[in-house]
Amino acid sequence: MGRLISLTALIWLLAAGAWAQNSGSSFTGLARVDAETSRVRDAGRGAEVALGLSQGVPYRLFTLAGPPRLVLDFQEVDWSGLTADNLLQGEQITAAQFGTYVPGWSRLVLQLAEPMKVSTAAMTVDQVTAAARLAVTLEPAAAEDFAAAAGAPQDPRWDLPAPQTMPGKGVRDENAPLLVMLDPGHGGIDPGAETEVVFEKHLMLQFARELGEALVRSGQFTVILTRDGDYFVSLERRIAMAHQAGADVFISLHADTISEGRAHGSTVYTLSKEASDVASAKLAERHLRGDLLSGTDLSQADDKVAAVMLDLARQETQPRSDALAVALIDGLRGQGRPINNRPLRSAGFSVLKSADIPSVLVEIGFLSSTRDLQNLVDPDWRVQAARGILNGLITWRAQDDARRALVRQ
Repeated sequence: MGRLISLTALIWLLAAGAWAQNSGSSFTGLARVDAETSRVRDAGRGAEVALGLSQGVPYRLFTLAGPPRLVLDFQEVDWSGLTADNLLQGEQITAAQFGTYVPGWSRLVLQLAEPMKVSTAAMTVDQVTAAARLAVTLEPAAAEDFAAAAGAPQDPRWDLPAPQTMPGKGVRDENAPLLVMLDPGHGGIDPGAETEVVFEKHLMLQFARELGEALVRSGQFTVILTRDGDYFVSLERRIAMAHQAGADVFISLHADTISEGRAHGSTVYTLSKEASDVASAKLAERHLRGDLLSGTDLSQADDKVAAVMLDLARQETQPRSDALAVALIDGLRGQGRPINNRPLRSAGFSVLKSADIPSVLVEIGFLSSTRDLQNLVDPDWRVQAARGILNGLITWRAQDDARRALVRQ
């Protein structure tokens, strides 16, 4: 007979000791989801969430607005065997995303058709098998009440630190290695583009490691990655990490799919308010949607006053980003890598919004292209692509140092 462990929204079962005291057993390690007993169903105008787990684990839940979402965090769940199509059985929950959030923590995000609040949340744990069942019921909520209650709990393990004044960069020795922040796109709960062969998140982490090794071996660069495993890093956090590290260059690596027209070959994107074309605009929207579906709270983003100040700071940085994009394209072309027929594009990519670090997003290729996919999974091809980016960075550095010397004069 299972024992009932109740939990109200926004409350952690934080410690294994506290969990053991409530449940009669100590549960540690990875819980596996039971896809056969996990369902999300309509319940009148509300919804019911039922998750079967191999064992009880600490968890929390909260809601987010814009769009309305229910977020459930766990320590920690293996989602193997579960699909969104099998999980969702109704119309009140329109989308589901699940996976690793940060190391040691997993996340399930349910997008709501309309504002709803948590009515009940409880976990039952079988004292014999240790199998657990989480049951959550949702009921309609007024839009203003939902908005007032929405928001992620503040927890130092999850959230960015409070903004603080950062010291300016010291004068860099012109012969010192440049610090390059490589940003493997997506990760964890956000898989990025998918094919039967590969996930974008895995492929870009592999390529980032290969590229990083090539850059370090050249002796001209040091490298830091925004993630070194399969976990989620929000777009905001990626930028913050670059500033914290004092990066000289930020390169975000992707291999997306595009349905708007035919997309083939490497493409480099820079930041702009107006997208250079429809495909670029939709690509930027999908990247932001990846953050939304992963349960990122964007309610405090894009402060208008801060945006004005950042625009002023970017007046110096943007030309350097543009020159970096051109140099990378030339480097890839010089290695004989297939280049898009319009290789230099721009859009409002959130991950490129650093005010003082030259930043570009490189689509090494597109998984929606059969030719690109064959290239991307070929280790030898990736070695040559990494060499092209290295050559582009070497060229850009020399040009950038020369331009900055003229400005100082």
